[in-house]
Amino acid sequence: MPESCKHSRRDFVRTAAACGVAAPYFVSASALARAGAPGANEKIRLGLIGCGGMGRGNLKNCAQYDDVVVTAACDIWKERVDAVIEQYKETAKPYHDYRELLQQPDVDAVIVASPPHWHTLMAIEACEAGKDVYLQKPMTLHLAESIAVKRAVQKHNRIVQVGTQVHASENYHKVVDVVRSGNLGKIGVARSFNVLNIAPDGIGSEPNCDPPEGIDFNFWLGPGPERPFNPLLVRDSFTHSAFMAYSGGWTPCFGPHVLDLPIWAMEMGLPTRVSSSGGRYAVHDVGDVHDVQETLIQYPDFTLTWSSSTANSYGFDSQGESNDIQRRLGTYFHGVNGTLFANYGTHKVIPEGDRMKDAPEPPKSVPDSPGQEREWLDSINSRQEPSCNVEYHHKVNVPIVLGNLSLKIGRAIRFDPATEKIVGDEEAARLAVPEYRDPWKFPEQYLS
Repeated sequence: MPESCKHSRRDFVRTAAACGVAAPYFVSASALARAGAPGANEKIRLGLIGCGGMGRGNLKNCAQYDDVVVTAACDIWKERVDAVIEQYKETAKPYHDYRELLQQPDVDAVIVASPPHWHTLMAIEACEAGKDVYLQKPMTLHLAESIAVKRAVQKHNRIVQVGTQVHASENYHKVVDVVRSGNLGKIGVARSFNVLNIAPDGIGSEPNCDPPEGIDFNFWLGPGPERPFNPLLVRDSFTHSAFMAYSGGWTPCFGPHVLDLPIWAMEMGLPTRVSSSGGRYAVHDVGDVHDVQETLIQYPDFTLTWSSSTANSYGFDSQGESNDIQRRLGTYFHGVNGTLFANYGTHKVIPEGDRMKDAPEPPKSVPDSPGQEREWLDSINSRQEPSCNVEYHHKVNVPIVLGNLSLKIGRAIRFDPATEKIVGDEEAARLAVPEYRDPWKFPEQYLS
């Protein structure tokens, strides 16, 4: 094995203890919730698919509660799944194949935190197996996948929360209150951005090599295209985002968090037209993702823009007093009475003259959230939809996947929100349905 891969393995792999013992029996909370209100002693039996950093974080946020027990963890990287099992060794079993985990009767719900090119198959098969799902973002990478996941959730009556944690934040809720209050007046355009600077070296240029022992790389590739192993491809969700076929790039990485706010606050449906342009101009690394992307998202009476850069981190009102290179982001809502700027933690209003001098305090428009994971757990018990349910997040996901498709084909895409079909572009419509690598099959039955 080349020295670079030996070094990468030391960086990525952590020593873990042996696999956990067999899980004891617990009553299925989700099953009892369908029959009636669950009792105080019933626990949600939880499995994790994808034992990287995000998955472990989501699992920890769920496992802290007394009504949750971790019964399963799955990953194609043995050291990673073993590390999770060591944490929950009194109750959890390890799995290599997610399909085996989904067939276990002692699993009520699963966290899907696999690489994005796996999200569609894992989420749909979890629904088919009767499991509720916490699905990490991006929801999917293609339009047909987004439609298929939404319809599978509907068909199998599952509770699914998409992992955009900032949606639950107090600041985001206050921004929604201001926008919906009408104080800003008619809002014709919102502008969202996410910038950082990793130029010129990007994520680095480690060479392809043989996968380290303990990683089933063929299974990792799954429905994605065939390619050689590279340590940066599998290291974490950040370096992974530099490989287009498996992540969709930086817009699906960051866009679900940032674009969530304007689409939510403005109560937008699906777009009617999406165009995107950009390129790979300044970053030279082992990846293949554009370092600049500009996207225009059109609705019947509203325009939304998205600006992404990994080659300059100037952040407008998020710049602050520091010129340090760092990630910056935000959204501007431009109304006839004033502009509201918001990022993850703060927001401010800049009036147009004196047009907002008598503006009333915005009324509360959305209920408080106990946090994304707790909200999902409560929804499993109540069978009431969480706030970032698939029906809602489909509206965030569609402009992202259509933007990437527009960037790929080099032209705007017209979209019919009523039929959820691309209009007047046979090539774009064909490319909106991904081709999976054999033997994996795209679940076309959910497009009928």
